Amino acid sequence: MNARRNLIRAIGACAAAACAPVCITRAWAQQFPSRPVRVVTPFPPGSGPDAALRVLAEALAARWGQPVVIDNKPGGNGFIAVAAFRQAAPDGHELIQLDSTHTTTHPHTFSKLPYDVERDFVPVSMMLRTSFFVTTGAGSRYKSLEDIVAAAQARPGAVTYGSWGTGSPGHLGGLQLQAMRSLQMVHVPFRDFGQLYAAVASQQVDWALGSIASAGPLERGGKIRFVAFAAPARDPQYANVAATGETPDLRGFEVSGWAGLFGPRALAPALRNQIAGDVAASLAAPEMIERYRAFGYEAPKLAPDEFAHLIRHETAAWGDVIHAAKLRLD
Repeated sequence: MNARRNLIRAIGACAAAACAPVCITRAWAQQFPSRPVRVVTPFPPGSGPDAALRVLAEALAARWGQPVVIDNKPGGNGFIAVAAFRQAAPDGHELIQLDSTHTTTHPHTFSKLPYDVERDFVPVSMMLRTSFFVTTGAGSRYKSLEDIVAAAQARPGAVTYGSWGTGSPGHLGGLQLQAMRSLQMVHVPFRDFGQLYAAVASQQVDWALGSIASAGPLERGGKIRFVAFAAPARDPQYANVAATGETPDLRGFEVSGWAGLFGPRALAPALRNQIAGDVAASLAAPEMIERYRAFGYEAPKLAPDEFAHLIRHETAAWGDVIHAAKLRLD
């Protein structure tokens, strides 16, 4: 009788031990959030991704009943923000905002990256995506992307394009176009968006890629023009601007950037899914859609696993472009 009782107790103890992680995960999910949530971002206050994050943070705070605190750690190619997040507890109360550059191109442009995307982070939710326009000065002779390509073919090395930094989407997009059409153009990096689009307006550089958020103010002010949209279809806000997907010779020239929320790799799947669901619900609200549209952003509906798949796909695609250009940032 005692032997049987001891066996039953032993089986119960083993079952409890096996159940412990599941129970802890469920407890975290049920209690989340139990205190303010901190989101580290590598973007400076007032930038497009920061502004979109703050709008989302307001909605999440209302949904969660807890403050969502934005911790800006700009500079250092995002490395400062990553270092500030490195010791985050896997309980969902600490997240980090990263973009496509940090996760899909940095692994190719840095030989000694101080983080590993797969090992250190778990994708939670893509929170915004934007495709880029090809911009020229309002008085430029280049009135279409075909004009730019033709000039670059006729005079290799004579056409210039600017970007907001070496290795940025604006730079990599130019490399992509050069590779697609066998062109030689000169890249001119600038320190920030303001300097870049002022240079486009004054025709110090011939063209640059830009989003509605970054280049829109000067376009609306008549200083620069949007001459093409590097995407499969036109943007409804600029229906008069042709998309590259409409032109056979330019089809496939698509340049976009995105930002998303990530947790530490040890974040429990139940918590990841709960946070992702709350983010998706917040972004689907009509008022949020309108505010994002004003930024020139969309919020794709991607489950965490779909987001992770997209990151792996884009990382491989950009690797071909970057390695062909032998681009290194360290």
